Amino acid sequence: MRYAGKKIMTLLITLFAVSFFVFLSFHLISGDPATAMLGTQATPERLAALRQELGLDRPFWEQYGSWLMGFVTGDMGISYSYQIPVSEMVADKIPITMTLTLLAFLFIVLIAVPLGLFAARHAGRPAERVAMALNQVIMSVPPFFAGLLITLVFGLILRLFVPGGYVSYQDSLAGFIGYLIFPALAIALPKAAMAAKLLRGTVMSEARLDYARTAYSKGNTTKAVLYSHVLKNALIPLITFLGMALADMIAGSIIIEQVFGIPGLGRILLSSISNRDHPVVMAIILSITLLILMVNIAVDLIYGLVDPRISMKS
Repeated sequence: MRYAGKKIMTLLITLFAVSFFVFLSFHLISGDPATAMLGTQATPERLAALRQELGLDRPFWEQYGSWLMGFVTGDMGISYSYQIPVSEMVADKIPITMTLTLLAFLFIVLIAVPLGLFAARHAGRPAERVAMALNQVIMSVPPFFAGLLITLVFGLILRLFVPGGYVSYQDSLAGFIGYLIFPALAIALPKAAMAAKLLRGTVMSEARLDYARTAYSKGNTTKAVLYSHVLKNALIPLITFLGMALADMIAGSIIIEQVFGIPGLGRILLSSISNRDHPVVMAIILSITLLILMVNIAVDLIYGLVDPRISMKS
């Protein structure tokens, strides 16, 4: 209970701090949402009326307090640009971004764990050296460039998917998942290479410790020692990395969404920043922050499941 209380308090403080500084930044940056909305039709009278309608003529603390009370009660406000509830916009886009992120995370696990274990078991052999050399190349490729290469090879040359031919999950779940496979690979490949290298190193380090040598002395095979003794301890650093990678992918998927034309949180976030659509930007940033905090809590819980010696009460 003490651990849960500390985590909830941390979550609330973080959300409050992020919301305050993002809200403050919009008031420090030059520009006016009312001017952006009216464009060439802006006149002093129309600007004044629109600012009053949006509440932009009120003091900063009053605006922030009003927004915060609305957010706490589930009211994220109305989009300045789209004139629809922000909660509806975010609720429609979160499944897209989260599916892309989770699919990329699945690819990381499926690629990194077998590759890392293979490299550890065959350390020093030609196969391991080739695998690690290729791994190093993939690790150095940024996700957006990997996305461009995947689009060129698999989309334009091999025609395994249609670039820009996004299929909504509301129209076809299979088509939706099928289109997200390649963007997810673009996100996953560099991080899978990092995770494989990390797992290889931790497995090799654990295999040199006394408990592993004791297991070998009892007649266990290399495979038995690896999977029954070493792997559990070697997974702890990997879980930490995967937690950070998942949090990073939630925020970093914005770029890949632009490369592949995916209408997730990234597209409306960038357009809303350009249009100074404060309610939408605030809601998306806080949603991403909340998801990242939940990932961090989940990682802490997984630590205890993998290794009960790790205390959750501290």
